[in-house]
This record gives sequence, structure tokens and C-alpha cells, in this order.
Amino acid sequence: MIKRQQIKDLLKSTAFGTEVTVMGWVRTFRNNQFIALNDGSCMSNIQVVIDFNNLPDELLKRITTGAAVSATGNLIESLGKGQTVEIKATSVAILGDSDPEKFPLQPKKHSLEFLREIAHLRFRTNTFNAVFKVRHALAFAIHQFYNERGFVYMHTPVITASDAEGAGEMFKVTTLDFDNTPRTDDGKVDFSQDFFARATNLTVSGQLEGELAAMAFGQIYTFGPTFRAENSNTTRHLAEFWMIEPEVAFADLEDNMQLAEDMMKYVIKYALDNCKDELEFLNTRLAEEDKQKPQNERSEFSLLEKLDFCLTNDFERLTYTEAIKILKSSKPNQKKQFKYLIDEWGADLQSEHERYLVEKHFKKPVILTDYPADIKSFYMRQNEPDAEGRKTVAAMDILFPGIGEMIGGSQREERLDKLVDRMNQLDISTDELNWYLDTRRFGSAPHSGFGLGFERLVLFVTGMTNIRDVIAFPRFPKNAEF
Repeated sequence: MIKRQQIKDLLKSTAFGTEVTVMGWVRTFRNNQFIALNDGSCMSNIQVVIDFNNLPDELLKRITTGAAVSATGNLIESLGKGQTVEIKATSVAILGDSDPEKFPLQPKKHSLEFLREIAHLRFRTNTFNAVFKVRHALAFAIHQFYNERGFVYMHTPVITASDAEGAGEMFKVTTLDFDNTPRTDDGKVDFSQDFFARATNLTVSGQLEGELAAMAFGQIYTFGPTFRAENSNTTRHLAEFWMIEPEVAFADLEDNMQLAEDMMKYVIKYALDNCKDELEFLNTRLAEEDKQKPQNERSEFSLLEKLDFCLTNDFERLTYTEAIKILKSSKPNQKKQFKYLIDEWGADLQSEHERYLVEKHFKKPVILTDYPADIKSFYMRQNEPDAEGRKTVAAMDILFPGIGEMIGGSQREERLDKLVDRMNQLDISTDELNWYLDTRRFGSAPHSGFGLGFERLVLFVTGMTNIRDVIAFPRFPKNAEF
């Protein structure tokens, strides 16, 4: 196999006169002489200059947009604008043809909606080259952050019999024959004859299993796929997505908030330091999109300013009760501009409320704490009732500009009696989660954790506006293509 050089390295090279070989895909071919070649190593193309007089017409006709080619020649200093180096080819070979009449990615601007329909090819565009390079960098930074802090990376199960969130919106896993489903005497599905001999689902969270590991290792994190069968077609929801979930023993809510803030700043800074070209491209792209919007809908910050804004500001911390007071007296609420008006304590905050707090009121990321117990999960630590007798839990949500909720977490309820009482109130089976309760029976300790939806992080850092554009093959209602 001929050794090839990556285009990203050659574009920085000054080894003029050296013979090099590049392999990539044709972006454009001008005047039967200039090939713009891209190999995916960076967004920039390298120009390959060929002598069409010395190449057969049949080969020239096959150098079309999308074709894979190999070119060998001398690296020379470019005399043209837009590049510092180019390759003067001595030989060109076609590795894979691309029919120009059928190839859908012609050298012009394509809408994101169109590119979603050909998601298997959209990686070849500059936009998606940038998005997925940033996604890679963020994933690497997550692992590096936790590794530097001595966390243990745990792989929690994808197939589970528990519903960590209690929402019930789970995908069932079964090998039963739908046309001949076994039934019990009372007519219910007989899962004892299923593969796992019980009802199982795709996981919505690795948290409960993560807590088990934290009670042995002290601090762990998970980073894996999660699934939710929510019939939602918004720009913020997916049926299959990735979650980062740390769990830390001997940590209270304050420790949890600090860990989350440190993590967010670390990974954003890593992306800024290691994806400069990609983020500058996405910054320009977002600015051009903004120009098409009415003045009142344009972003206050550019993408790069927004990312820097999160690094240079300490996250504002306040309680849910304080947030409700702010929202109740806010101008959008008073003038009934919110779709969901805030009129009493206990309301579940919507994205419009979260974004108002971040973007209008505080103008910085916000951490909300101590939510009403009735709107939060069973495993969150119960606070003492407030002066008005209202019950809250030691929960926290981190809110970001343009996104709303980025992270959700809590101090976990480590007291067995309190946890069992809460489960009974919500009709959650203590028998089925007996293994989980064992962590409270044997050496229980205060502990905390949170969940970060990875795609929401990528959405924020890239400035994309639809979550289906930051995961390679999006899964959503009525769609499981590729």
C-alpha cells in the first residue's frame, strides 16, 4: 500500500519539492486542471494541479465531485490565492467513481433539512466535518477531565429492568413472538418465557447502577447511550442519545454543583483550544444565519463570545423559590408573553423560563437548586420543609443560554427510611429495587451525581439549532434510518 500523507499536515508543510501522495474525495474540478481534494483530516482542501495534456480524456471525465482519487506529485508553494501550498501531480488514479448526475452533494449550499435526508453523506460537508470534529473533541475532553480527577469509568447496562426516572417512557426489549405471545392465566404477557425471564427495557439512565459502583470506588462516571420512547419531535429531543453521569460518594449538593461547573468549563475550553478552525467556521456560519433573521431574533453574542462567556463567568446559584419570585414579577410574565405563565410556587419550569433567567435576567449560566419534591425523582435527598411547610429536594439544574437545562442532578437520598417512604408514596416497588436499597443498608453515605445530555452539550458548543444535526444517525419518532 502506498503511504499517503494527510492533507492537514501538508497544508502546514514547507518541504517544497518533496514527492507526496494524497488520497481523498474531489470537492471540485476546474478547467480540467485544478482538483480541490479533501480527505476528511481537516475542513480545508488541497489543490492538486494536473497537466490535462498528459492524462487520457477517459480519466479526466471520471474526476467528478465525490469521486475518490489518489494523486502523487511534488509539493510546491502555491502562486494562487487561498492556499499556501499545492501539489503538482505527476500521476492521478481513480479509486472510486461518483456519477455526477446522481451524487446529491454538488458544490453549492444545501439546507440542513435536505442534509438530514442524506445523513449517510452529510459528513462530507464542511458543516458536518466541523460538528463531528467538535463532538469528538468534547467526548475526549470528558474522559480526560474525569481521568485527571481519579474517577473510574463504568459501563452500566443498556438493557435494564429498572426505570431510573420513573417516567415509564421506555423501549421494551423482548424476543417473544408478537403473533403468538404467551399469556398468563389473567391474560397478561408471560415474560417468564422471554429471553431474560422478566420484562426488560432499554435504559434511560445509568444512574442507579452508577450509585452502586460509587459506593465502592468513591467516584465513578458513565458515558453511554440512553433511550427514551417519548413521542416528541422538538429540536431538543432524541429517542437515542448519550449521557455522562458521574456519581460521587461523600459529596453533598455544593460539591456536585462545583464538579458540574468545573467539568463544563474544562470541556468548553478544550474545544476552544483544540478546534479553532472548526469553531471559527461554525462561528461564521452562525453569523451568516443570524443576518437572515429579524433584528429582535438575532443572537446577542456570536458563538465564540457565547463560549467565552461561559468560561469567564461564575455560574449564578439560586434556589427554585428565588427563581419563582423573579419569574413571577418578570415583564414577560406580567405582560403574559410567556406561553406558560408562572402564577404559583410548585410550577415545573419550562425552557422559556430557564432561558429568561440565563439570557435576560442574570446574563450568565445559572444553577437552580432545591426544587419542589413533587416534580422531582424519588431518589433525591429530601430537605427539611421550609418556613411555609413546603417540601423540597436537594436537586440542581444547570441552565445555559440558547439551550435551557443542560445538566440535571441532585444529592441522593442516603437515608433508608426516607427513601423507602418516598418510593411507597410513588408506588415504586421496593422489591424490584431491593438491590438498590442495599446501598442504603450497608455502609450508606452521603453521595451526589448528575446527568449531562451529551448532544445538548454538542448543540451548545457548535451553535447548531437542531439536536438531530449533532448526532451521526438521529433516532426520533417515525424515523430509524441507516
